[in-house]
Formats: sequence, structure tokens, C-alpha cells
Amino acid sequence: MTFFNISKYFKFFIFFLFAATNTAIYAQTDAEEAKLKEFFSIYNYIQQLYVDEVEGDNLFGDAIKGMVNGLDPHSNYLEPSEQKDLVENATGKFGGLGIVITKKDDAIQVISPIDDTPAYRAGIQAGDLIVKIGNSLVSDMTLEEGVELMRGMPETSVELTIVRENTEPFVININREIITIITVKGFLIEKDIGYIRISAFQEPTGELLKSTIEDLNTKNGEHLKSLIIDLRNNPGGTLNGAVDVSNLFIDKEGLVVYTKGRIPSSNTEFETEPGDIMHNRPIVVLINEGSASASEIVAGALQDHSRAIIMGNTSFGKGSVQTVIELRDGFGLKLTTARYYTPSGRSIQAKGIEPDIFLKNINLENEDEQTIANTKEKDLDGHLEVEDPSKLSPDEILQSQENIKEENDNIVIARLKKDYFIHEASNLLKALTILNQ
Repeated sequence: MTFFNISKYFKFFIFFLFAATNTAIYAQTDAEEAKLKEFFSIYNYIQQLYVDEVEGDNLFGDAIKGMVNGLDPHSNYLEPSEQKDLVENATGKFGGLGIVITKKDDAIQVISPIDDTPAYRAGIQAGDLIVKIGNSLVSDMTLEEGVELMRGMPETSVELTIVRENTEPFVININREIITIITVKGFLIEKDIGYIRISAFQEPTGELLKSTIEDLNTKNGEHLKSLIIDLRNNPGGTLNGAVDVSNLFIDKEGLVVYTKGRIPSSNTEFETEPGDIMHNRPIVVLINEGSASASEIVAGALQDHSRAIIMGNTSFGKGSVQTVIELRDGFGLKLTTARYYTPSGRSIQAKGIEPDIFLKNINLENEDEQTIANTKEKDLDGHLEVEDPSKLSPDEILQSQENIKEENDNIVIARLKKDYFIHEASNLLKALTILNQ
């Protein structure tokens, strides 16, 4: 039996590592060199003896994926398409179902559904376990392969088998869409109390939040006296977005967050920028087990600076930093390189942010009221009928659209008032406002 020259491929592999990471190679121990030789010996057996012929590039790719995926749930070896997806996610537009996921044992766990997406409307919940995608068992695939199966052309569908606590496994059929995320929405819950929903953190989120609060001030006729910031089921996003949001409310010197890793470049501090858009008026931040990453940075910063009262449930605990390294031919390496710490030095990783006030998930709505969640445009009073636009003047079209928006807002506000977390936050803010007068 003829075997290939191991030393030749060993040298190639070492060169690949050097070229891919563009860093100096450290001195290898004899044990590490022996393990690399063992790796290529196994590679050789597969090439020579496996029942089907296997491409060498595929074997190397699978080996690298296994090495990286074994580190933690957030480190990945990225195919060119996955590298592209990272960029799309940061800009807030991508194709798929609208869920943030991680791998858990033999299933894919939902961290949270994204607001106003197919997954959200289908009733996917934080904590759900996806065990099958179509006819494929999740236990037989990587997280990246699962993502690839769930993504696809708009208007096509995918079938997910879901396992949920205290519920029999069930199947949901979801139509894919182009997902465009509106990360900030604001409503005037009642006179002087503003409500802000942040569904994800992206580069422009801070500016969007600032303009949304300004709009609420205008609707209120004067500056808001208190504010609810809802970060429930917010899976996170960009670090800069979280820092920008935090800095809108912190009016003293200090840190928003800092990171610590093994190398000096992973140790960074993000300082506060004095200036409080709410002028020290009371703020409540709502979190739950679906609040992760950037959400936890904001909650932790406002909590440590005594700028907001945190209400809800302990957050997800995703406090690690991922660095994306560009490799050859469009490939990438997403590698966990540091941990996040709140201004007081608390690690977020695997611990999460504990609220100042814990709340139970109590439902204040009955089944009829819950149908509001599934209300469509055509179900609203005063909606714009399908007709020839040429029959309407520009002013009439604009007025019709304004009527629809107002009707939508009224329904959303009515629903928000029946949310137990928001109900409790509003009561607390009323008390704090009275005390501050």
C-alpha cells in the first residue's frame, strides 16, 4: 500500500497556519508535533481507505471546523457565505426566519426571536429547542449547517420541529422573508411615561434611540418625566451600539464596559461621555432570559452607575467578545478573544445580569386579547383599501397612511399596557416621579 509523504503535508499545514492568521508561529513542543503527525496519519488513512473518495480540501475544512467549534458555542470557522452573513447582520438586513440561535447538545437553542419577523409571528420563543429542520436531524449537523438549512429564498418555507418545556414536541412551518430589522420603536404609554423597545444593537441604534425620544417628547407636549427601556429577548449586536445607547443616559465619568483577554489588544476600556438625554429622570430597564450580549452591557452599565432600575429576570449570560479574522479566499475565523465586564468589574459570561427587582411571567391578557399579536393590516379599522392610487391625491394618500399608523399605535399601546412587566415598570416610575418632585 502506498502512503503519501506526511512530511510534505505537515510543512504545508504549518505554512497554512502562518499564512491564514498572519501571525508568528510559536515554538512547538515535541508533543504538539507528534499530534500533528498523528492528524496527518489519520488524514492519510481516510484518503486511502475510506469507502468513497473524499476531497482533501473538504477534510481540512471539516478538521478546522471541529477544532474551532470545540472551543465554545460562539467560535466558528466561516465559509465565505457565512462571512458575508456577518456583514449583513450588522447592517440589519438579511434573509431567513428571524431568530438568534446557539448550539446546545444535540439541538439548536433559540436565544430569542427578532421582533416582527416570520419566527416571531409564528410564536417561536426564547429557550425553544429545534431538533429537526425539515427531515434533517439537528443532532447530525453543525450550527452553521443548521443556519444554512433555515435560510433560503423569500416566500419559500421551512419546517421546524420544536421541543418546548412542559409541551409535547410540535412542528411549525415558517415562510422565509428578507429580514429588515427596525431596532428602535417608541410609544407614549401615557402622559409623561415613554416606552422604548430596542430589539437589537447595530451601529445606528444610538442615533435612532435619540431621535425616538425626541419624538416622544414632542408627542408628550413636554419632556418625558420617566422612561421604560425594553431589552427583553434582545439578542445583542454591535458593541459600539451598546456603548452609544448607554452614553445617552450616563452623566458622570467612568466606564461603560471593559474587556479582558490573553493578549494586550484584547484589553480595552470604553469610557462614558457625560450628557444625559433624560436629565436624570427615572428609568426602568426590562430584561429576561433572552436578553444577551450588548443588552447585558447596557443593563450592567446603567445598573452599576445607579442610572436605572433593572426589572425582570436574570439575563442570558453571553459576555464574551468575538474577533473576526479574515482568511484566504473569503473564509473567516470568528474567535472568542475576551470577556466583557461591567464598570464595577462583574463578569457577564455565564452569569448574566441580575435584576434589581425580579418579576414573574404573569399574563394579564385573556385569549381574545392575545389575538392582537396576530392582527394584520387588513384587520384594522380605517386601513387603506386596495384601489387605484391614481384616484387619490398625494394628500389623501398621506392622510390615509397617517390614520393607519395611528390605529396601529393605539393597538400596540393597548397591548403594552396589558404586559405585566410594563405594568409594574409604569407603577414604579409613577412612584419615583412623585418622590423626585
